[in-house]
Amino acid sequence: MLTREIANSIVKETAFKLKRNINIMNNQGVIMASCDNSRVDDIHEGALEVLRTRETLRITEDERGKWRGAQPGVNLPIVFQEKIVGVLGITGNSDELADIGEIVKMTTELMIKQEYIYSQLEWKQRTKEMIIEELLKTIPNYENIERGLNLLNINLNPPYSTLIIQMSERSVSNQTIISKLEEIIGSQNGILGFININRIFIALSGISQKELLKKTEEIVRAFEQFKLNFRIGVSTQFDSFDQFSQSYIDCDLSLAISDPKELVIYYVDIESKALIYQLNKEVAERFSKRVLHETLINYKETLECFFKNNFNIQQTAEELFIHRNTLLYRLNKIVEDTGYNPRHFKDAVTMQLAIWGSETLTSEFNG
Repeated sequence: MLTREIANSIVKETAFKLKRNINIMNNQGVIMASCDNSRVDDIHEGALEVLRTRETLRITEDERGKWRGAQPGVNLPIVFQEKIVGVLGITGNSDELADIGEIVKMTTELMIKQEYIYSQLEWKQRTKEMIIEELLKTIPNYENIERGLNLLNINLNPPYSTLIIQMSERSVSNQTIISKLEEIIGSQNGILGFININRIFIALSGISQKELLKKTEEIVRAFEQFKLNFRIGVSTQFDSFDQFSQSYIDCDLSLAISDPKELVIYYVDIESKALIYQLNKEVAERFSKRVLHETLINYKETLECFFKNNFNIQQTAEELFIHRNTLLYRLNKIVEDTGYNPRHFKDAVTMQLAIWGSETLTSEFNG
């Protein structure tokens, strides 16, 4: 808890400002840091007295030499979690140093507390990252996962969901982002961590679909407040650890094949398109080349907008900023040139799949 690093930092900063000699002793009375380097690792008997009595020790000029290794001044116990972890010594007139000593003591105890909190956060986050690494394996080691979860005192219960947050360059620190996400998710509802410099993996546990939507919306609001450039892929829910690997692939694919302007992409909404992207490349290419006609390629945007608007002529025309009659002309032209009617469900499915299939030919997900 009271490390040499903290001790040296206190001595360096306070001695310079106070223009006085500062000593920091551990809970064995050994000097850990001092303005006088020759005293480091010596026994300080004044510190031993403080450790014994648990009280501040003032040494006057008349008492010089009474405690070996101690000089006139004040020696105060350094307390952390109700235990004395060390002793702070300041050389000088003990009457003049009472208030100064209390201030330096308080600063020292705060530094120890901060260091402890940081170390706790650090090992907990490393443990979470170990669990995440295991979850993302095709064949996870369940013993390692359970061991890590037990250390964190977390239970992950089905149903499970995976979220992937992809960010671009940012100025917000990792710890700030992690802390905010953990506040939103809740300590017992999952684990999360960075899996590369700009990508966060979140494993959610034991929440309903409604709660999943709510938490995702909260994450969006938080990231917008941070002014981050981000997108989120959300998996379907599943019931076993061995499905985390596939859920990650689903989220990754969701981000890759959706409109880059969409902030949140739920895999369930693009699952049909995703199936085409996961087909054998040759199969997708053969199907697309057979169906796609020059007219379909020319009117690809029109068709996708028409399908997205559930075959509604007026909504499609308004979204494309074209006259209704222009849209009707294009749809009739497709029927005339290809034999496929966009207003018939079966033909619409065939054309949509062919368009998606053509997009896979340049996709990183197909070799």
